[in-house]
Amino acid sequence: MIMKGKKGVILGIANKKSIAYGIAKACQEQGAQMAITFLNDRFEQKLAPIAEELECGTRLYPCDVSRPEEIVALGEALERDMGQIDFIVHSIAFAPKEGLSGRFVDIPKDAFGVAMDISVYSLIEVVRELKPILSSSSSVLTLSYYGGVKHIPNYNLMGVAKAALEMTVKYLAEDLGKDGIRVNAISAGPIKTLAAAGIGDFSFLLKWNAAHAPLRENVTIEQVGNSGMYLLSDLSSGVTGEIHYVDSGYNIMGMPAVLFDEDGKSHIAWNGELK
Repeated sequence: MIMKGKKGVILGIANKKSIAYGIAKACQEQGAQMAITFLNDRFEQKLAPIAEELECGTRLYPCDVSRPEEIVALGEALERDMGQIDFIVHSIAFAPKEGLSGRFVDIPKDAFGVAMDISVYSLIEVVRELKPILSSSSSVLTLSYYGGVKHIPNYNLMGVAKAALEMTVKYLAEDLGKDGIRVNAISAGPIKTLAAAGIGDFSFLLKWNAAHAPLRENVTIEQVGNSGMYLLSDLSSGVTGEIHYVDSGYNIMGMPAVLFDEDGKSHIAWNGELK
């Protein structure tokens, strides 16, 4: 199995619809041993059955990344229970609701700071605290979205945070490469997750992506999970600093397909049909 003998930690599973769960499941199926984290007591109860399914044993740890002491405690627990680890999955992002609606120019400064702290700086902090127990051929993976490259309606502050996250991946990759640590991101297409529930008109976004992506469909957490497993495994040993798109090809499109009716009027094409 591709991940046999590999040990790691997954931060950010909320439920079985989470992208992080898809990655964890793919890694487990390929022989990896894992620990997972939870945000608070409510999530601990929800994640206990998932930890059992993923064969984590008692390796279910609290980690609210807004509390530096919990990141330090996570490192200590992982070293105690697992020794050296080979991979980290960082699937954590948050922006206050006022950063995801209204005019972008009106976003409050404190909301901006919270989004950057949780969605971006936490990657740096987690890697720094866990670095002493990372193996010399380890892999770090985080999750991004196309809204960090191009404007996406209602994504607002998270788009800026994802842009910062993607550059953080590249700077970390250069800095940690000398230590044998690879750092990459997956830019996944829209998926109906708990995090996506905070984005306005998300159902339309799903329809638009499926209609205009080259593969004419949205991706699944299983597809993203398999790509994540590849980036965490030795199969990608020569890959670092990359933003790997798993979005049915949507990111390559410059504009929607256009069809013309019998009167010569143009219409946006949805799956090759006039709408």
